[in-house]
Amino acid sequence: MKIKEVSEKYGISKDTLRYYEKIGLIPRVKRNKNGVREYTEADCKLIELIKCMRSAGVEIEALVKYVKLLQEGDSTIEARKKILIEQREKLIANLEAIQKAIDKLNFKIESYESLLLSLEREFKKEKITSK
Repeated sequence: MKIKEVSEKYGISKDTLRYYEKIGLIPRVKRNKNGVREYTEADCKLIELIKCMRSAGVEIEALVKYVKLLQEGDSTIEARKKILIEQREKLIANLEAIQKAIDKLNFKIESYESLLLSLEREFKKEKITSK
């Protein structure tokens, strides 16, 4: 697949794909005889993983480290697993913080809804008694 196709398929700009390659997040993409990038299925699977992890807030540095270990082969399985576990723990902590914020927002919204309901009742009473 060419860079344009990958960009469109995954919703990642061509510049971002080039940047990811430059910093080692995506291993060097093979090029055809004209120098045009040719993304393999393995490249695309890695891009899917990167996109998923980035959208969840995983730091680029952790992903770069993971990819470098991945390229080193099976001797790094434990180290890669450790990175994934650490990132999962961070995401769980973020999820808990987000849930607390949602709970507080829900409480505030319910407070406003109660207040508005109360004001609406008052308004209706005033309207009825003024007739």
